[in-house]
Amino acid sequence: MSTTYLATEASNLAVEASGFFLENVWIIPAIMAASFVVILGFGKRMPRGGSEVGIAAVAVCFVLALLTAGQWIGQVNEAAACTPETCDYIVDEHHDAEADADEHHDEEGAFQVDTGVGSSDGESASALTAFTEAEEGSTAAAAKAVVSERTWWSNGGINFTVGTMVDGLTVTLLVVVTLVSLLVHIYSTDYVAGDRRFTHYFGFLSLFTAAMLFFVTSANVLQMIVGWELVGVCSFALIGHWWEEQPNSDAALKAFLTNRVGDIGLLIGMIVLFFASDEKWGIIEINAGAIEGTTSHTLLLIASLCLLAAVMSKSGQFFLHTWLPDAMAGPTPVSALIHAATMVVAGVYLIARLYGVFFHGLSIGGSSINALAVIGAVTTLVGASLAFVQDDIKKVLAYSTISQLGYMTLALGVGAWTAAVFHLTTHALFKACLFLGAGSVSHAVHSFDMKKDMGGMRKFMPTTYKTFLIGSIALAGLPPLAGFWSKDEILAGTGGWGFFEGESHANGAYTIMLVMGMITAAMTAAYMTRVMYLTFFGEFRGGHHDDAHHGDPHESGPRILWPLRILAGLAVVAGLMNLPKGFLGLPSGWTLRFEHYVEPLAATGYFPKISHADPSWSLAIFSTLVVASAVGVAYYYYFVRVNAQSPSATELVNGPTERSRLLKAGHTMLKNRYYLDHIYDGGEPVGAAGANAMGTIFGAAAGLTLGFSLDNGLNQPFWPSVMWGVILGLTIFTIVTAALRTGMGIASVVKQPMANAANWVHENVIDAAVDEVGKNSVKTADALYKYIDQGVIDGSVNAAGRGSQGAGGELRRWSTGKVQQYATVMFAGATLLAGLLIIVI
Repeated sequence: MSTTYLATEASNLAVEASGFFLENVWIIPAIMAASFVVILGFGKRMPRGGSEVGIAAVAVCFVLALLTAGQWIGQVNEAAACTPETCDYIVDEHHDAEADADEHHDEEGAFQVDTGVGSSDGESASALTAFTEAEEGSTAAAAKAVVSERTWWSNGGINFTVGTMVDGLTVTLLVVVTLVSLLVHIYSTDYVAGDRRFTHYFGFLSLFTAAMLFFVTSANVLQMIVGWELVGVCSFALIGHWWEEQPNSDAALKAFLTNRVGDIGLLIGMIVLFFASDEKWGIIEINAGAIEGTTSHTLLLIASLCLLAAVMSKSGQFFLHTWLPDAMAGPTPVSALIHAATMVVAGVYLIARLYGVFFHGLSIGGSSINALAVIGAVTTLVGASLAFVQDDIKKVLAYSTISQLGYMTLALGVGAWTAAVFHLTTHALFKACLFLGAGSVSHAVHSFDMKKDMGGMRKFMPTTYKTFLIGSIALAGLPPLAGFWSKDEILAGTGGWGFFEGESHANGAYTIMLVMGMITAAMTAAYMTRVMYLTFFGEFRGGHHDDAHHGDPHESGPRILWPLRILAGLAVVAGLMNLPKGFLGLPSGWTLRFEHYVEPLAATGYFPKISHADPSWSLAIFSTLVVASAVGVAYYYYFVRVNAQSPSATELVNGPTERSRLLKAGHTMLKNRYYLDHIYDGGEPVGAAGANAMGTIFGAAAGLTLGFSLDNGLNQPFWPSVMWGVILGLTIFTIVTAALRTGMGIASVVKQPMANAANWVHENVIDAAVDEVGKNSVKTADALYKYIDQGVIDGSVNAAGRGSQGAGGELRRWSTGKVQQYATVMFAGATLLAGLLIIVI
């Protein structure tokens, strides 16, 4: 059955969209799941090791995703054009609280106009008035999500359903995931050719894609949990693809266990939402309860913070981001898929899908700070700063991904929902291009080390160089490439520019977030300039691995280059999908198209009413100048000064970090990745000064975030907010300094006692119980053997044998062969029988 969710507001109407592809979107993840089964079952017997099945399946899914998106766009357009002249309506004047006045439009039943559910006649009249008002200039109706569900099972009067939910956000992710996955599949046929587990690799690549597609099409949070965990399991298998090498296994385990930490928050948050929403699992019902105010704000806050912990682990937000750079141990195509379109964007999607919960739970509207925005803003800076000191090209891109995911989280934290999803889309394109470009270079030099094994690669790999340059410009946010439009929309969405320019009509005045985002933009441009120099300019520094790899590198094959060309081309034009309103005098049909088709409207009932910042030429120009200046500074340092020192040089001999103790200390801190791995896992003890400095930084950041969030974002009293901030800050300070000064990380401190406790339980409880059961089993077996088997069963058998033997002996004694003796016995027997008959009868 197809479930229709109907709602109406005083200012607008909602139209229930429908269509074959929208209602049967489950086919897309099902195809990829079937591909996984076929590849693992029969792949090794196939000519191309099962890769042909994976490519064919994901290609079909990409086509279906495009058809689904096209059908959704058609429904949105039809709803937006809906007026009393083009859309007839029926109002049942006798309907009751259970009735609804739906209109089935056109012969095929393309969509239904909602004029009120569970409403009185007066409410239906209000809806009709709103419909008439909409004709006079505002959008007539909003297209609602298509939800198709089946009851899975019932328990305690609660129906547990399974189904799909399709709206603009869903179709966006469907297209992005299937497109990037298709290109990664094609790329992988060359990159992992001859791999010892080629078939296994493509099987899990299909399952990984299926899990993400299942996740984004889920109609309820139970399904989202299943998809979320499936994505994590597949990432574990793919990151540890070459598990024979210890670092790869360690990286896979680190990713898996770090995500399990966040998943505790996911489960608790979902349970809280279930009970807070009157025992409902549906995404639409949960969002609607948060938006309508029927769900307790306190419970929404708790659920939001718990879910934020899950987002921090899955989407690599500070301070649970440490697994993500280590995940580069997996094959590069897997890195591209994880970091561009699947696993790490799952957390961003979770926030966007349950945005009603986060928007009201964290009081995003009308504020200037909240936990979500702060986590995102800090993550952008942490990721960008750590990218500066990496020599491994994939780890630079990994920290860049962390930074850009922070951008998306920041955008959602300030109310710029569309900007966040738009940046998710554009980032998927140019970041996949960059990762696959890095793989192309490493394929040629058999290394990822930019300083030791690269340099001057543009001469050997011109196509890879050009596509990587396009991806770098898009990532840096320079116009007119895609990254510029989505980044600028996020900066405008902070509302912080209103501090300089005036009213911006955003959801709040997040000026601090604007500043942090602007700094991140400059840092991004600078570290990508460094990557371009170390990889493609100067002199080639490789060719020294072994005899088999001597000589100049060469360009990759077409199966690697064509995905790069396609992604680079899309990185150029994708930004045009959401041009600002009034841009260059273009008509409205050419601007804000992404927002129009993707962002749900408040009239749908499951999305909060948010404001959209006005486009600002001054902000766009200023941010472009900041980025260009950062490029200029980095260009001068590397392309001029370093290159002048030596074409093979990678850094200045007597650089700034050698001349300044402060810069050297900062560089050491970055090389040690803010000592987070020391804090978690332990390491060499850090001096008192360094430990106190790091403890102060972390403690102050945590305390200020909590204090400002309580005071401003959650409207709590000032002094209690300060008190809680101080308590948290001192706690974090104590933990961090103790971990660094002793060299015993938090995980080590917790892990060893837990390991000892688990070992004690194992030996004294589990093993003892098993041993006791074994001992009792032996005793019982002995008793059964001695008394039952030997005493009863064998005794009975032996007794019967002895009786038979005695009877046989007696019979043998009577068996003399004399006829007179036999006659005597027969006579005696006959006499006895006759006597018995006389007595009985």
